[in-house]
Amino acid sequence: MIDEFAKDNLHGRLRRDREALVWKLDGLSEYDTRRPLTVTGSNLLGLVKHVANVEARYFGEVFGCAFPEPLPRWQDHDGSDLWATEDESRDQIIDFYRRTWVHADARIEELPLDAPGHVPWWPEPHSHTNLFAVMVHVLGETNRHAGHADILREGVDGRTGMRPEHEVQTDEEARDAYCAKIERAARSAASAKHRGPVPRDLMFDRHDGGRESRRGRGWPPRPGWGGGQ
Repeated sequence: MIDEFAKDNLHGRLRRDREALVWKLDGLSEYDTRRPLTVTGSNLLGLVKHVANVEARYFGEVFGCAFPEPLPRWQDHDGSDLWATEDESRDQIIDFYRRTWVHADARIEELPLDAPGHVPWWPEPHSHTNLFAVMVHVLGETNRHAGHADILREGVDGRTGMRPEHEVQTDEEARDAYCAKIERAARSAASAKHRGPVPRDLMFDRHDGGRESRRGRGWPPRPGWGGGQ
C-alpha cells in the first residue's frame, strides 16, 4: 500500500510540475519564449525542450522501452536540447513534450516502484537503479527547471505562479516599495560594519510595527501564490 501511495504522490507532483513549466510560455511572443535570458543562454522554450528529452529517455530506454520517436544519442549530447532552432515551432516542442508524458505515464502505471532500470549515462555503481529512483530524479529535474522558468518569466513581464488559478493581480506600487525595502536592507548590511546595527525600520515596516501589512495589498505573495515551486 505504501508503494502505491508513494507512486501516486510522485506521479501527481510530476504532472503538476509539467503543466507549470508549459504554462510559463503562456502569452509570450515567439521572441520572448526563445531569446537567451541569462548570460549562459537559458531560455524558456529551451527548458521545455530539455525536460521533454529527459522524460523521453528516463522513462524509455532506461526501462527497455525506447521512446517511439528519434532522439539524439545521449553520447552525442551537445546542448542542442537547451534551445529551439528557427525551424522548431513552439507548438512542435510542446506537443513533443506532451507525447513524452503519455509514454512516461504508461511506464509509471505498468511498472512497480522496484522495477529495475539501467541509466548508462550515470556513473557506476549507480547506473543500475529502479523506477522509484528514476521518478524522484525526473521529478527533481522537472521541478528545478520549472523554478528556473518561473524566474525567467518574472524577468520578462513580472508574471509569477505555478498555475493560472493561483495567479493574482499584482499591486505594482506595493511591489516596488517591497523591492526598495529589500534594497535598502541590502545596502545597509553591506556597510553595517561602519554603521552598527541595522535600524529597526529597515527590518520592519515602520508603520505596521512588524506586521505584514502589505499582504493585504497583494505583495509580497503568500506561499503558493508566487514564484516558489
